[in-house]
Amino acid sequence: MPEQPFEQDRAIAGTGMGGPMDLATSEAETLEKTPGGPEGTGPAGKPRSLWSDAWRDLRRNPVFIISALVILFLVVISLWPSLIASGNPLKCDLAKAQEGSQPGHPFGYDGQGCDVYTRTVYGTRTSVTVGVLATLGVAIFGSVLGGLAGFFGGVWDSILSRVTDIFFAIPVVLGGLVLLSVVTSNTVWPVIGFMVLLGWPQISRIARGSVITAKQNDYVQAARALGASNSRLLLRHITPNAIAPVIVVATIALGTYISLEATLSYLGVGLKPPTVSWGIDISAASQYIRNAPHMLLWPAGALAITVLAFIMLGDAVRDALDPKLR
Repeated sequence: MPEQPFEQDRAIAGTGMGGPMDLATSEAETLEKTPGGPEGTGPAGKPRSLWSDAWRDLRRNPVFIISALVILFLVVISLWPSLIASGNPLKCDLAKAQEGSQPGHPFGYDGQGCDVYTRTVYGTRTSVTVGVLATLGVAIFGSVLGGLAGFFGGVWDSILSRVTDIFFAIPVVLGGLVLLSVVTSNTVWPVIGFMVLLGWPQISRIARGSVITAKQNDYVQAARALGASNSRLLLRHITPNAIAPVIVVATIALGTYISLEATLSYLGVGLKPPTVSWGIDISAASQYIRNAPHMLLWPAGALAITVLAFIMLGDAVRDALDPKLR
């Protein structure tokens, strides 16, 4: 009878069922076979980060895929519009003014006899250029000011907060009517400069709050205790963990800036002819909406699709970068 437990142990060991060694071996084999390691790690046992998790979620989000494909198409035709439009957007024939769709001219002609399809395609370049450059300027300028104010605090933070309140009190469209009405340049730079001038406070306030939250984390305090300089704390520890809200807001704001450019051009203070712009075409077509609605519908539809694509992209990025939604 005393020898029975030892015989049972031999039987368990021989079958490979049970026992601490067998459990450890099977667990190790399972981790090797699975693409990811334990919780909190990625492939090959690498630690997961917010960006890797966000990219994984974005690849599975149909809203992101659809909006990204639309934006990619818009970027391609803005860089190379001749790929899908071989005509000249400034070549017009008054004899064909307000005519509808014809072979080779699917969108018809506008009030000056210009091909609506060609002008709609070439208008993509102007709108995307203004939106991207304005967003970059707003994001860089606002992030630098807000980040520095949130990191150092004190009197500079108070001054920036009051200046931000002043700019928030200025109506955007009214400010554009006042500031751009005295500009005679036909380039996109005055419009971009105006958007940066009135758009930075929103990004600045978001960057300030994000930096204030990030600098209170334990890893920042530990780096400071180890003697890390302010520049190292900002660039190495705080910025990578505080930039996500800025990216989300900037992505959504890009579509807003495109619609703002069209609004200012429609009102006659934004871009001016001979620049090809959706806002200019919509303004010119508004008086013919009863007799020739196609002149208005195509540029307005292109504008709506572009703005919607950027807003959908921003929403998808926000959902992926917000840990509270996981």
